[in-house]
Amino acid sequence: MRWPCRRETLTADFRALRFPRRRSLLYTPTMDTITHGIAGALIGKAVFRGDEMFALRPMNRGRVVTWSLMLGAIFPDSDVFREMFSHNQLLILTWHRSITHSLICLPIFAVVLAALTGWFARWRKWDAPSFAALAGIYAIGIASHIAMDLITSFGTMIWSPLQWSRPAWDLIFIIDFTFSAILLVPQVLPWVYAKPEGLQKRALGSWFVFAIGTLAVAGIAQIVGAPISVEAILSTIVILAAIFLLPSLRGFGLKVKRASWNLAGVLVALCYIAMAFYAHTIALDRVQKFAALEHLDVQSFGALPLPPSIWHWDGLIRAPRGVYETRINFAGASDEALAEGATNSPQALPLEYRFYPDAPANSYIDAAKRLPQVQTVLWFARFPVTRFHKEGSDAIVEISDLRFPHVRPDRPASFTYQVRFGANGTVLSQGWSK
Repeated sequence: MRWPCRRETLTADFRALRFPRRRSLLYTPTMDTITHGIAGALIGKAVFRGDEMFALRPMNRGRVVTWSLMLGAIFPDSDVFREMFSHNQLLILTWHRSITHSLICLPIFAVVLAALTGWFARWRKWDAPSFAALAGIYAIGIASHIAMDLITSFGTMIWSPLQWSRPAWDLIFIIDFTFSAILLVPQVLPWVYAKPEGLQKRALGSWFVFAIGTLAVAGIAQIVGAPISVEAILSTIVILAAIFLLPSLRGFGLKVKRASWNLAGVLVALCYIAMAFYAHTIALDRVQKFAALEHLDVQSFGALPLPPSIWHWDGLIRAPRGVYETRINFAGASDEALAEGATNSPQALPLEYRFYPDAPANSYIDAAKRLPQVQTVLWFARFPVTRFHKEGSDAIVEISDLRFPHVRPDRPASFTYQVRFGANGTVLSQGWSK
């Protein structure tokens, strides 16, 4: 017996689906570089006895360790510089997250960066780790970046240049402010509890800054169409107050070493990823059961993270005629409800879905798909949808990857490639929709 559901069918008529002209910044194709750097610094302090990066003390071995791990963690994103000086719009697909994000090339980059750091340290007469130690530190920093990109859904060419596939684990959204805070807060706490003098002022000030940051993130989430509930905002502020203020009771925080604070941050970050893996497993199971109950001819499927938290997922199923989408929200669900979501109970399955049909095949669509640039876009897209419309005598073919959701109708969609044909079938223009 089928469960009640509201089916929203989106036609291929372009006028009902027109995307805004400006591209959204929400779907930038990498976990933000700042978070990578924060993660690298945290690992350096927690695991390798790194010192504070901006301490007033003279440069020492511990600070070199922290700076090296931080630089190694942001190094892979240096590939964006080629995109900045190129007119090739498809470099974001063919180049970004390729060689500099490759496990094959990682040892080469680690050795080069270690050699440069060793030379610079000798020039500045700094006490630095040995060349072998620096190479290992840079390798770990680069590996942390690759791992953190893998847990997103954009895809990372970790086997390039031997293989140009794009593995993606679909665990955490490209920009996750909760994850960033988990990596940053443990690095602020050692400064707060460094000495008893001025402790309350530092603790209250830090809490206030993070509370304002929470409100700012909530405002951004509201603007981009991923609102955070008032309860979640207040809960976050209360949790931050507990983190920054409770360790001051009986001077407990003053007794905790910097490495312990940072190690706790690494462990909490790993727990957060484990929670995302658990939620993803349940969401993926729901998507599979939804496909089975709808008797869909599945070509590919996935459960992709959605903002603002790891409790929101976008279930996508590619079928011969188009893509089915169902949103899954675990926010506020109990452990029992989550467990029930992995059962065969129809009540535990999503009740609403949308269908994005491909436009019927025609000569313009066939011609567009023969273009090398469009073939590159289709190679990249995991859940492509093809649309077609006319503008006067011009024919427009558009291909969108629903992996990058269109959160609000008044906001632009990312990764929509457009080909414009003239009346005689010649290509007038092609490129990302603007």
